[in-house]
Amino acid sequence: MALAFSAVKGGVTTPRGFRAAGISAGIKANKGLDLALLVSESPATAAAVFTVNRAQAAPVVVSRQHLARSGGVARAIVVNSGCANACTGDEGLQAARDMAAETARFVNCPAEQVLVASTGVIGVALPIEKVRSGLPDAMRALGADQGAAAARAIMTTDPFPKEAAAQIAIGAREVAIGGMAKGSGMIEPMMATMLAFVTTDAAAPQPLLARALREAVDDTFNAITVDGECSTNDCVMLLANGASGAVVDETSYGAFVAGLQAVCRELALGIVRGGEGATKLVTVTVTGGASSVEARRAAKAIANSPLVKTAIHGGDPNWGRLIAVAGRAGVAFELERAAVMIGSIVLFKNGKPHDEAAPQAAAYLKGKDISVSVDLGAGTVSSTVWTCDLSAEYVRINADYRT
Repeated sequence: MALAFSAVKGGVTTPRGFRAAGISAGIKANKGLDLALLVSESPATAAAVFTVNRAQAAPVVVSRQHLARSGGVARAIVVNSGCANACTGDEGLQAARDMAAETARFVNCPAEQVLVASTGVIGVALPIEKVRSGLPDAMRALGADQGAAAARAIMTTDPFPKEAAAQIAIGAREVAIGGMAKGSGMIEPMMATMLAFVTTDAAAPQPLLARALREAVDDTFNAITVDGECSTNDCVMLLANGASGAVVDETSYGAFVAGLQAVCRELALGIVRGGEGATKLVTVTVTGGASSVEARRAAKAIANSPLVKTAIHGGDPNWGRLIAVAGRAGVAFELERAAVMIGSIVLFKNGKPHDEAAPQAAAYLKGKDISVSVDLGAGTVSSTVWTCDLSAEYVRINADYRT
């Protein structure tokens, strides 16, 4: 069966009618790029998903309000890195509102048509004057070829920027979907510190766009974890400006979601590959679940286990750690029917170990892309999540993050 999409090189400005910029406003002490601007040439339909953390940052609160007030319409997204503007009280809320209002003034749109996002250290006041001073430079830098700069400007501890794009066909029209993301630590999106911004030049009714985003996020950004930590600032925002002339409806919905998922998955895997201190991308698949909820819960438990992650980092095929996590995950589990595989190598099955295969598994674990699977022996449902190994470098980064 032919794919409904094709991956292409690019990012948020690959779809027609979008411009972006990334500049240094002096928010980061190292004077790196720290202010990103994404503008649609025409009002775009907007949808977003936000962190479930109850300690929600000011930009999350303000963006939620703006989406509600605008009826799901946006012209621009403005993002700063180097400061999360989280747990900053009324002053933080005002700074987020000012950030939107100043951007709206330059873009010439209502303030509620500007969405805001921030990432960095929690509890630090956003230097709004630096944002104000930087916005004119960002406006001058706007370009359809500046998506890569914007992707760099939203980074914090990320080792590399994350961009992705895809093309789909809707009727006789070609539609592009593009995105950028940041995230490296404090990652378990339930909806992590992760931000993602996706654009498309298709048009779509807001309820349909919101449904497509939720569906795409569930099996991509919500299926990754670096360290099991859900941040205060997580969000994924999607803008659809209709510049291609194509309209997403129920007939073309499947093709659109396939393309959207492809872009989101590439960005999500980039977050895991760039996890703080990560040396391996780990695919965790759980089969034999009694329900989709239980299969996902067990997969997340395995992916978040420090014992599993450190064993993988050290190349130790310790299948007992995977079985132990599966058994304590709070889901239906039958030991006599359970199985563990590292790559394609069976190490435990039907209640019996296969330790003679351990040397082969140890050799496999020397790779950079690793898969582990556990059969719960309790049903027929499966779930896949992605994580990374846990290294001493992760401890160093997070021990020194503020100091």
